[in-house]
Amino acid sequence: MNESIERIWQSYHAGLRGFIRSRVGDESAADDILQEVFMRIHARIGSLEDGARIKAWIYSITRNAVVDYYRARKTLEPLPEGLEAPEIDANDLARQDIESCLLPLIERLPDRYRQALVLSEIEGLPQRQVAERLGISLSGAKSRVRRGRAMVKGLLSACCRFVFDRRGTMVDYEVKDSGCEIC
Repeated sequence: MNESIERIWQSYHAGLRGFIRSRVGDESAADDILQEVFMRIHARIGSLEDGARIKAWIYSITRNAVVDYYRARKTLEPLPEGLEAPEIDANDLARQDIESCLLPLIERLPDRYRQALVLSEIEGLPQRQVAERLGISLSGAKSRVRRGRAMVKGLLSACCRFVFDRRGTMVDYEVKDSGCEIC
């Protein structure tokens, strides 16, 4: 069981930290909440009935931990949007499948774009802080993030065919070639 917890940590901790950080705005609080999330995962891993839904299960625990953080602060601040946990439908599952491919895709990018995307998209830093961390100008950071996103989009498009609804939201996808080894 400890091995599976370690595997979950390796697979999800960076994405969860970015998710939490974008909702609480405090590095220290984000780290505390992330630790709480993994304690809850460890305590409840035996209750997971469908291993294929582990990502949805983990993000549900994470959303609840963020809500608990705001409740514990006992202020009358409104909760950030997106914390409610709606039922996951087929469209959400397709999006989650694609999201699980993003980190491996980002890892394939040239170093300069990979660093910018990890800082911006995974760790949730504002692009000004990305520029400071990388020692480049703000416009340089924006350019690297934009180009990195375009590269990831190109890699995804080369491997998968996407179906969008009338609002432009991805509702499904299909792998173009079974030999695609992106995810």
